Amino acid sequence: MSKRSGGAQQAESAAAKRGSRVGLKDIAAELGISQSAVSLAINDKPGVSEETKRNVKEAAIRLGWVPTYAAQALGSSKTMTVGFAPMRPRNDFQDESFMLHFMAGAQTSLSRKGYGLLYRPCLSLEEETRIYRDWARGKRVDAVILVDLRTEDPRPALLRELGLPAVLAGGPDPDNIVPSLSIDDSRVMEMVLTHLNLLGHSRIAYLSGDASLDYCLSRAKAFEEFTARRGLGLLWIEYTGFDPNQAVEITQRLLGEEEPPTAFIFENETLAAASIRMITEIKVRQSAAGAPSRSYPYNMPATVSFEDSFICEKSYPSITAVHRDAGEYGAKVANLLLKVLRGEQVSGNRRILPPQLIVRESTRIASP
Repeated sequence: MSKRSGGAQQAESAAAKRGSRVGLKDIAAELGISQSAVSLAINDKPGVSEETKRNVKEAAIRLGWVPTYAAQALGSSKTMTVGFAPMRPRNDFQDESFMLHFMAGAQTSLSRKGYGLLYRPCLSLEEETRIYRDWARGKRVDAVILVDLRTEDPRPALLRELGLPAVLAGGPDPDNIVPSLSIDDSRVMEMVLTHLNLLGHSRIAYLSGDASLDYCLSRAKAFEEFTARRGLGLLWIEYTGFDPNQAVEITQRLLGEEEPPTAFIFENETLAAASIRMITEIKVRQSAAGAPSRSYPYNMPATVSFEDSFICEKSYPSITAVHRDAGEYGAKVANLLLKVLRGEQVSGNRRILPPQLIVRESTRIASP
């Protein structure tokens, strides 16, 4: 049986008698140093050696010390909280798996340094900017994670004005106010279109998300440039506002044209899955009625999603999709923000995690 030091036993005993958690005083008693030295070591402040810091942190773990964040905030003007206020419908996260995994990855990295993530969804850009002002006025958060850069986005300049540190997931920020970390999908539209073109598709529809979002406009531009370069046939770019019902209506309308698209690209998996369900109903009815076309599922148009999740795997046909590791992305964005909070020099845009095209049944079901 291992033996613990007398100091450790005394510290635990003293804490037990008080009926309270282990405190800095108990760690100081364990190591035979001053309480001020323990405080400096715990908070990674100068004034004590690296060896002392290491010993204090080991003792803190051994004794079961847990930081009291309210006390830390009073002593250091920190809240140990990072704000996240994306503009989205409040029920949107029920379907948007990418952002859920992004948040989980960010929280994993933040929690290792004692930070929590304060999530506050917004219904408008005005509401989002108002929240940032409230947070800054009440010193509610130490920093902010931004997503969904917009054309002429006012948020980076506002956060600089408010003195709130921030990083951007996406971008880059054209004014270089906020450092950013983006997934390297500069050629992702070309990758998708090349795949479809090699399969013989020349009438392709792109059902995008929001025309005000930087990445949607960037993909639309890449779509136009690629199709012009290859001299493809009839093409469509439609904006859905990320509304599955809108995507279904647009898809149904396009399929009713004299020369309908033979392939569809959707901004995310929920738009793709909702549209595939509608297309399936139409094609099954046509097959049952003996329509002069190949039977289901061979009469389905090709489908690609710019987001990947279990929805793409479990749909039928399963959906070809652009895969990114959202959890790792969130973790790396949080790590970049932690550097900013430590006062390190961080600027410009960094690109990581090149996406992969996961080919599934929706673009590879061959003719019988």
